[in-house]
Amino acid sequence: MKISQLAVELKNTTKRYNDLVAVNNLNLNIKQGEIFGLLGPNGSGKSTTLKMLMGLIVPTAGSVNVLGIDVQQNPVEVKRLVGYVPESPSIYEFLTGIEYLDFIGDIYGMSADEKQQRITEYLKALQLEGREGDMINSYSDGMKKKIALISAFIHKPKLLILDEPLNALDPRSARIVKDILAGLKAQGVTTIITTHVLEIAQALSDQIAIMYKGNLLALGNMEELQQKASLPGSDLEDIFLKLTGTEDLKAVVEALVK
Repeated sequence: MKISQLAVELKNTTKRYNDLVAVNNLNLNIKQGEIFGLLGPNGSGKSTTLKMLMGLIVPTAGSVNVLGIDVQQNPVEVKRLVGYVPESPSIYEFLTGIEYLDFIGDIYGMSADEKQQRITEYLKALQLEGREGDMINSYSDGMKKKIALISAFIHKPKLLILDEPLNALDPRSARIVKDILAGLKAQGVTTIITTHVLEIAQALSDQIAIMYKGNLLALGNMEELQQKASLPGSDLEDIFLKLTGTEDLKAVVEALVK
């Protein structure tokens, strides 16, 4: 199978829920090997877009291609090539950590040796050694997030889709995950990441898209976004607030603390 040079290609992609337009005529190309930040306020259409990429939601109009594959026509093939962590992962909590990861490895058809090696490496890196035999329902939120991330990394996906991946992680684990993403980028893996922590997006992302009310508001690297917002030298937070029309927050806060 020939893999496209584009990891993601959205053409005139729209998703409506009755009168609500969650995503409006979105055109977006993401190159292979990029770390791509997808940002926007709550309700901007980010999660809907990610779910369409995974084939979990069918677009109302337009097309969705992942690694050259039409998601609507071949959703299972897409899922083989993608690692996905939603903002609130659903994990089989009646299994132990090792049972769950073993199960995920089997789903992806991994050999026993490769599966064991990769599980062991990730458990050690994310400080879950000694807890892999415990039931997942006894884990903290941070431990559950680590298990979800390992399950996305384990089969060496071509594309990672990570919705708020660093939530609930301690600083050490967050740094390890960021280093893992950088290492995977060097191997040509593409990552799409959403986060409310704009410093993380700015530090990690090669390209950043800002969505607002279902529309693509801005797209580019930091320099291009600074030009778009007419804020040379500014950080991503200032750009984000200006482009989404919420730069008046300072006045709001001042009024509240009077």
